[in-house]
Amino acid sequence: MTGVLEGLKIVEVAGLGPAPFCCMLLADMGAEVIRIERPQPTEYLEQAAARDTFGRGRTSVVADLKDEEGKRLAAAIARQADVLVESFRPGVMERLGLGPEDLMTENPGLVYARMTGWGQEGPLSAAAGHDINYIAQAGALEPIGRAGQPPVVPLTLVGDFGGGSMFLAVGILSALFERSRSGQGQVVDASCVDGASMLMSVVHHMKSLGQWKDERASNLFDTGAPYYDVYETADGRFISFGAIERKFYEALVSTLELDPQDMNPQNDRNAWPRRHDLIAAKVRTRTRAEWEDVFDGVEACFAPVLSPAEAPDAALHRARDAFITVDGFPEPAPTPRFSRTPSSAKPRPRPGEHTAQILDRLGLAEPLTRN
Repeated sequence: MTGVLEGLKIVEVAGLGPAPFCCMLLADMGAEVIRIERPQPTEYLEQAAARDTFGRGRTSVVADLKDEEGKRLAAAIARQADVLVESFRPGVMERLGLGPEDLMTENPGLVYARMTGWGQEGPLSAAAGHDINYIAQAGALEPIGRAGQPPVVPLTLVGDFGGGSMFLAVGILSALFERSRSGQGQVVDASCVDGASMLMSVVHHMKSLGQWKDERASNLFDTGAPYYDVYETADGRFISFGAIERKFYEALVSTLELDPQDMNPQNDRNAWPRRHDLIAAKVRTRTRAEWEDVFDGVEACFAPVLSPAEAPDAALHRARDAFITVDGFPEPAPTPRFSRTPSSAKPRPRPGEHTAQILDRLGLAEPLTRN
């Protein structure tokens, strides 16, 4: 095992979405991640690896946490771990006898990381929810979309992964750094709604300065500005512009062969709708590939809009080996990159593949519940 986090031991209580994605990032960086999974029917196991979206790089142990033997195994693994990650609703781990007080009494240096949608306290802490609900409550969903149309759902990127996984990873690594000084672990409470709210900091700041309007698609980077938007090409594909700075805007206007008098001053908001129409009409005269040739080497903050199917084969990504093959699937390569201790993506385990190995390491008898 190599990587910047080599030697770090993490226990992951199997869950969905943000927590597994975070643990995949840490596993890519070299951490040993032991995932505790519940027993599954044989027919599930046959396709488990293919369905295991974020499971690469794990060690897998099967244990029924409702069973005393399973709890004993989980507690024994946690006693030797640096981090435990769980994503149940608040109170579930406590009812299982595996809460922070239970485990940190025997392992006071344990960083106990909790990933939820709504946080450990508050009126919604026990409520069900998904990404769309978290970003709705965070004020992150409402501004995304076209004028006069409903908000557009930004996949599950903002709540689950940007607001959840990334802040969970930051919290874990920050708590470990603090532990290096104090010797003490602590509980990390990461929630998707808190993280999504944090991602909206720039909007809140601009609003406080009077630079953000509540009307959808009337601001700098919400498709209000004609120079920060996507446009359809002659072949039904799309290109994007992000020419915020003056020199990039001038390059955009010049390369599109638009009349500078029609396009200036740049931030005349009353003229933005008409300029949208001018740019859109011009862009529709050529295909996406033709516009890629036209803007090649031009600093106008231009990029073609690629589909997920196209992205792995794009020249940019091929040059950087940004996509790799894991278990026969094309996947994004580990990121960020490290100069001395590179990350690596390791295969997905079969559920319970390492149960006997872990039991032997811990000197425990094999639990009664297994695959």
